[in-house]
Amino acid sequence: MAAQSQYILPNDLPVALLDCEEAFSLLSTEEKLYTHFLSRASFYGGLIVLFQTSPESPAIYILLNRLFRAQEPSVLHGVAQSQGLSDEEYQALLVYTAGFFANMGNYKSFGDTKFVPNLPKEKLEKLLRASEAFTKDPKGMETLWKMVEDRMYSLEPQERQLGLGDHGISTYFSANCTLEDAELIQKFLDSKSISAYNTRLFKTQDKGSRAKYEVRLASVSKEGSADGSSDLSNLLGQFEFEGHEIQVTRGDYYPLLLRVRENLEKAKVYASNENQRKMLEEYGRSFQEGSIQAHKEGSKHWVEDKGPIVESYIGFIESYRDPFGSRGEFEGFVAVVNKSVSARFAQLVSAAEKLIASLPWPSSYEKDSFLRPDFTSLDVVTFSGSGIPAGINIPNYDDIRQSVGFKNVSLGNVLSVSSATEREKLTFLCEGDKDVFNKYRGPSFEVQVGLHELLGHGSGKLFVQDEKGAFNFDKDSVINPETGEHVKSWYKPGETWDSKFSTIASTYEECRAECVGLYLCVNEEVLR
Repeated sequence: MAAQSQYILPNDLPVALLDCEEAFSLLSTEEKLYTHFLSRASFYGGLIVLFQTSPESPAIYILLNRLFRAQEPSVLHGVAQSQGLSDEEYQALLVYTAGFFANMGNYKSFGDTKFVPNLPKEKLEKLLRASEAFTKDPKGMETLWKMVEDRMYSLEPQERQLGLGDHGISTYFSANCTLEDAELIQKFLDSKSISAYNTRLFKTQDKGSRAKYEVRLASVSKEGSADGSSDLSNLLGQFEFEGHEIQVTRGDYYPLLLRVRENLEKAKVYASNENQRKMLEEYGRSFQEGSIQAHKEGSKHWVEDKGPIVESYIGFIESYRDPFGSRGEFEGFVAVVNKSVSARFAQLVSAAEKLIASLPWPSSYEKDSFLRPDFTSLDVVTFSGSGIPAGINIPNYDDIRQSVGFKNVSLGNVLSVSSATEREKLTFLCEGDKDVFNKYRGPSFEVQVGLHELLGHGSGKLFVQDEKGAFNFDKDSVINPETGEHVKSWYKPGETWDSKFSTIASTYEECRAECVGLYLCVNEEVLR
């Protein structure tokens, strides 16, 4: 058995509430309704993350949801005491529940390790059976408990972390999939120019027969064919590839995506301009059909929607938690612009071209012209997913980033919470230094996040050869600064950073952005 302490959340774990009351109250009635329906779309879509995390997460979610909806925590505390739970054990249940909801599953969104309740299974069961939720629906609660009681507490070696095959748990793949299967299917997807972002992979194999693969797209539509006008018209159905039978189907998560699409339709009524309306239309088509191409079109309109009061993004976005690094976790956020902080970031954008020129690589490694992005500080109203970052640089589609541009956002009310540490919990500092640390930690983090997003993720150029054989760089003159020789490799049609570097892609890109931030964070122009 693994050392338990590594897999539990400590009882003194702080719970931070994001303050968005003032930001929301300053919106007009139309903006509030736009925010409301986008938030509902995000929260319905966020439930998909449970299915993307572990087999037991959806049932644990329903169990905990019913338990705490039926009784207030303070009332349930009394029930716990009557069943012999100590205050520490009840607190451990509250902490586990908060951790579960914050991570949208029983694996940490940062670190990918499992966490289990820090109270005995028998005591949790006693509390469940004595609860109001159990009294109201004994059969339903009994069924839920039987579904999760073992997996909720299990720390078998394979279950301690997310991973592929024998290395961990992943619901992006059936349990019998290996790294070789993931690589084979990535080659197939590249050959068809299908994005893996909204897919899962399932393998079936009868004894003695060859493996069959199903690539399942997330969509409302479950039809096995698409009409001629759809970009999926030739991509659904059965294919032979390198001696393997591969079927491309759709309809994954359809009940949840239907609710997402319905709320996007309602939000569209309150959109403030044509870009927002077209953006929501394309997102809706993407979730209806399972088309990443439609999501790309929506993302173009999103990039072109400069300086909105209410900012949002939704879809299968970040590939951090796919062990192979190609499939996107569902995410949706809605936020309100903080104008005073955004003005500072706008000054940083104005200096971006000059700052990029000071980075330690040749100008041929940068885009031909810097596509000046929006860079705003936002107060998050809704963030649905497995964890809330401090800043975001999106969309993640390389072709859009290079041709249309991207947006940077710094999440101000997340920054202020994550940079607030209680004085007595600071370690390794003398008393005098604690005050200096607390004073400058927030502003320093803001500088680093700004540089990480704008000039880290926002810098650099992918060398690409398109379908017609044309290059977006001069391959006869561009030199690899590491070797002093001409560049010898580039991206072919259908290839992306994620598909090419899969398992290390996200990690390497985050390290690159962090290094740019650290390199520039003492630059006098930046600090000014």
